[in-house]
Amino acid sequence: MSTSSSSQQASSQPLNGSEEASPYDVHIDDSAPQRYRNVNDLAYAVLSLILAVAVIILATYLRGTTSGVQSDAHTALTALGWLMDVPASVLQQLVTVTIVVGMLVQMAFQREWAQAALSVVAMFLGYGIVWGVSLALSNFGGSTLIASLDSPSVTSSMTLLPDIYAAIGALLTLAGPHRMKPTVKWGWNTLFILAALEIAISWHSFSGVLVSFALGRLAGLLLRFAVGVQGNGVWGVQIVQAMHNIGINPISVTRRKELNASGVSLKANLDDDLIENSRIYDAEDGQGTHYIVSVLDAHMHAAGYLNQLWQWVRLNGIAMRRDRSASDANHHHLAMVLGIRDLGLTSADAYGVADIADSSIMVFRDTTSPSSCDLAALDDDDMQSVMRYLHTAHCRGFTHRRIAPQSIARTHDGAVYIAGWQNGDFGSGSANIAVDRVQLITMLASCAGVERTIRLAQSVWTDAELVALIPFIQKAAIPTATSDMPTWDSSILKDLRTGLKALAPQEAGDAIEPAPLSRFNIRTFVTIVLGIIAAAVIFTQLRPNEVIAALTNANPIMAVLCVLCGIIAWIGSAIGLQAFMTKGRDQYMALFCSQAASGFTAVSMPAGIGPAFVNLQFLRKLGYRNTAATATMSASLAVQGVTVVIMMLIIGISTGRNTLSSMIPSNTVIIVIGVVTLVASAAMAIAPIRRRVLDTVVPLVRIYAHQFIEVLSQPRQMAICAAGSILLNVSTGLGFWIAMLGFGYYSNPVETIFIFLLANAVGSAVPTPGGLGAVEAALTFAFTSAGVPAAIALSATLLYRVSFYWLRIPMGAAAMKWLDKRGLI
Repeated sequence: MSTSSSSQQASSQPLNGSEEASPYDVHIDDSAPQRYRNVNDLAYAVLSLILAVAVIILATYLRGTTSGVQSDAHTALTALGWLMDVPASVLQQLVTVTIVVGMLVQMAFQREWAQAALSVVAMFLGYGIVWGVSLALSNFGGSTLIASLDSPSVTSSMTLLPDIYAAIGALLTLAGPHRMKPTVKWGWNTLFILAALEIAISWHSFSGVLVSFALGRLAGLLLRFAVGVQGNGVWGVQIVQAMHNIGINPISVTRRKELNASGVSLKANLDDDLIENSRIYDAEDGQGTHYIVSVLDAHMHAAGYLNQLWQWVRLNGIAMRRDRSASDANHHHLAMVLGIRDLGLTSADAYGVADIADSSIMVFRDTTSPSSCDLAALDDDDMQSVMRYLHTAHCRGFTHRRIAPQSIARTHDGAVYIAGWQNGDFGSGSANIAVDRVQLITMLASCAGVERTIRLAQSVWTDAELVALIPFIQKAAIPTATSDMPTWDSSILKDLRTGLKALAPQEAGDAIEPAPLSRFNIRTFVTIVLGIIAAAVIFTQLRPNEVIAALTNANPIMAVLCVLCGIIAWIGSAIGLQAFMTKGRDQYMALFCSQAASGFTAVSMPAGIGPAFVNLQFLRKLGYRNTAATATMSASLAVQGVTVVIMMLIIGISTGRNTLSSMIPSNTVIIVIGVVTLVASAAMAIAPIRRRVLDTVVPLVRIYAHQFIEVLSQPRQMAICAAGSILLNVSTGLGFWIAMLGFGYYSNPVETIFIFLLANAVGSAVPTPGGLGAVEAALTFAFTSAGVPAAIALSATLLYRVSFYWLRIPMGAAAMKWLDKRGLI
């Protein structure tokens, strides 16, 4: 056998031991697998984190159960009581030294120097993470939690959690999979035995050991994902052998250069029917027949499998494929392609599938020569043709389930067809058929227009069939690749629903309700998380006695006026945002509610982050693209920030106030700026990072900066925004002034606004939800320093925070629900 590179000679060794031993006379142009990042490592790291958190929670609230497990283990191993006479540190050090030396010696013999160094780094990282978590739990955990994790039998430990399991677990995780390295396998077994013994004789707690193991795996998996692992997929001679097993005797096998090798997580090629993350080879046999060989490695299939799982979890009432292995995926794909071909439809010309180790190889005859299709150039015949293609497949129960722009292809003779059936299935129900049709007509409508698409669809499907699609026209049913098209607009779905409703009787069209497709989405997740955080903040931070006392002693009229100032502040912020808007300017109620909704997010986000988040989502729902929405929101915030600074300078100069000059943390700001600069400079000194930043980040920043400058170069809009900002800040400052009036204390309103703005800015800089705690402390200290009696300053602060923070939580929740019903958040 002849080869084109020295790296290929090594590929024959696992099969034959030498190049001359190969039974094939094949020219092979291939290269050894490179290091890769396995998405499974990231998934398992998340599971490890969830396990650690779950054990900590259970240890706190189910201490009796964990104590019972430890007691049972202690009773079962009373015969090992003699181990109590052996110092715990001696046994742990013996196990640690044995495992570490054994692993390093094996890797030294195998010349895996980088792997050895990374394993040691992982061990130190395991020690560090368990030390940090132990310190945090010791300082912030309750006595019940500390008692459940600590072990009374070991008093010399410097950490709450045992560190040996985290450190050695991280080391073994980096050293390699246990099925390929015997030393890793016995290392894990030794560590498990040690853990069982130490739990049984009460050296360590059951909960502490589990958390330590989980933290070690977390550290090791994250480091392994960051640096990548050595590829072990089949290549070279193994591919030739696989082809021989299905009746093909190639004379040449040439690997194609990777397409979309950077940036795309699930790259695909039409030549192998869009198999995600596969390696593609061109092969030729002795008769001159050309083949396309698609190699799907197990670790590369993992990303596709996780995507399938996500779609299965996210969508409700729609069957989704879940191919756990590369072999399952390719075998099902072959069945789908053969079934589509049996219907007389154009498809990839699949020849067969062969499996070797963890990789699966699918071979295609090189006959169709497909090419990507320019959707904008499709004429009416092409659009009708692809609709009929899908209709024919549906008549036999075949559904595609992920129709996206890359799925539409042309053969060498110009015929349009749908490719990429690996995620589809047969025997499909009506919901999957409807989603297929929605995905196709939505994609075509984004390029050809809604009216044209509906008119052409009527020539393939009946009006009743098209009307039946209305409940499924939802963002959840549309692939991300479709919504990322340059021609996509968020109004397409609304226009499609309106156009299809016109085909139904008026009574029937008005009665159509959306199908419950989305089991889980980001909006639901954010709502649940915000609700949980809000409840936690309310029950842990709200001091009812102090608040009730303050409200009881306050003048009721002044308390109501303080609340009204908060509502006026929302109007001011709405004016500031509307100044730079071009869409939805007349939706005054929606604008006001978007600002009110920020009161709900403030309970779970640092001050300023919540309003920015809500404004950004609101603008996106109005139809702004990401960069335009970000530029509009940022311009509003920038004008508001400049307005606040100018107001403080004018008031400060006119009143001579410098009361709070010592409260500005200048040294902290300089340190933060210095650290950020150092990290950024060091990162840019690394060539790969610098190239990635220049290729991906810089173009986005330029686009954003251009739109930001364009937004700011509008004097009239800037003046309106500044007016809204003045209204916002003056009404907020006057709210605190009125709060002091509520307790019978009068002060200069201008000076009060100045001190309030400065103290509120300092308190809001602390990254707690809504500046909770920091704002109260800053306001109380500032006004006490300005001569206000401490009792009045504290009472006024509590009244102000009730009006501008606590009352805004239910009001903001109601506003967010109002926006949610109208699809504006």
